[in-house]
Amino acid sequence: MTERSPLPGPPDRTSDVDRLPPARFALDGQTWKEIAHLLANLPVALLGFTYVVTVLFTGVGLTVTVIGLPLLAAGLMGARLLGRMERARARALLGVRIDEPSPLPLRGRGGFFAQLWLALKDPVGWRTVLYDFIRLPWGILTFTITLTSLFVLWPVLPFLARGLTNVDRAMVRGLLSPSEDLERRIAELESDRGVVVDTAAADLRRIERDLHDGAQARLVNLAMGLGLAKEKLLEGQADDTVAAMVDEAHGEVKLALQELRDLARGIHPAVLTDRGLDAALSAVASRCTVPVKVTADLDARPAAAIEGIAYFTVSELLQNISKHSGARSASVDVWRTDERLLIQVWDDGNGGASIDGGTGMAGLADRLGAVDGLFVIDSPPGGPTVITAELPWRDRDRDRNQRRDGDADRDQDQDRRDEPAL
Repeated sequence: MTERSPLPGPPDRTSDVDRLPPARFALDGQTWKEIAHLLANLPVALLGFTYVVTVLFTGVGLTVTVIGLPLLAAGLMGARLLGRMERARARALLGVRIDEPSPLPLRGRGGFFAQLWLALKDPVGWRTVLYDFIRLPWGILTFTITLTSLFVLWPVLPFLARGLTNVDRAMVRGLLSPSEDLERRIAELESDRGVVVDTAAADLRRIERDLHDGAQARLVNLAMGLGLAKEKLLEGQADDTVAAMVDEAHGEVKLALQELRDLARGIHPAVLTDRGLDAALSAVASRCTVPVKVTADLDARPAAAIEGIAYFTVSELLQNISKHSGARSASVDVWRTDERLLIQVWDDGNGGASIDGGTGMAGLADRLGAVDGLFVIDSPPGGPTVITAELPWRDRDRDRNQRRDGDADRDQDQDRRDEPAL
């Protein structure tokens, strides 16, 4: 029997395991940065503590006077600058990446007292004050330990530096980081405000274009036709030509009235104001080229703004079904769950609908997102298509009372402005 040679096995890793890691300096570049940060803690902490005690405590002590609160507000705004300096130092020496908080939105905040109150309740400024106030004993401790270790405990200095700077990293993240939820909410509101402004501007341009190209043009033709008929009547030419001109003018009037009704329905339909969402959706569904079943399970009417957005969302979706879906049937369901208004539009068409499909879906998503709503599309190729829209529920009576209070305040302001100067 021929003896077979053993199969080749995995390479022997014993030498790799026993091999020592490559030689490097214990005090590498990052360690020296951490040591520099610890040594700088004392002077920086002295600067911050002195600022807090001198400016802010003086402002608190002088709150009984006229200059106390403005001085305190200025001190908090100055504390923001100290926090920015500390975040920059942490980025450079500790490698901690912390986003800068949003600046105070002082512009457009009314008068002096509104801006003063905004600065006094600034959470970023107060957290920076707390950070600078508690840093002095920590700065003394880290400066003493690091300086002593440079001469006495230098073999363990890298470990000490890493441990102490980890505490510094935790302090910076805990007290100098912006509030993630608050900052994200501010960014969302700024984006939503831009969407609302753009949507309102687009609606105004659409109304202006419809008026200019539709009803206004017909009314101009009507005025010209009536003018010619008047001239013929004054000349004594009361024949069939004048009657035809008047009949044509009558037709132009009816068309202009129809276009004005359609335009008014596009702005805010009367049936929505008078009878609510159920009747308005049934009316818009009757104009769809596809049979639509409407089911609305609402025990009360939402606020007018929410009701209007819900109506125009369904109206746009039904128009898309008529133009693009190829569906044979569709349905609209509206109901309330807790503090949310839910809308679901279904059709058995071709599917394939998407936000970026060029059918106005992106605009609907932006409009709903501007009021903290959601817009979800489930439309696989071949169908069916299910589109779910979710809006926040606001009570109609509370919304009406808020508008009434706002109108009363504006009327009072107008009365004050209209009073004659004595």
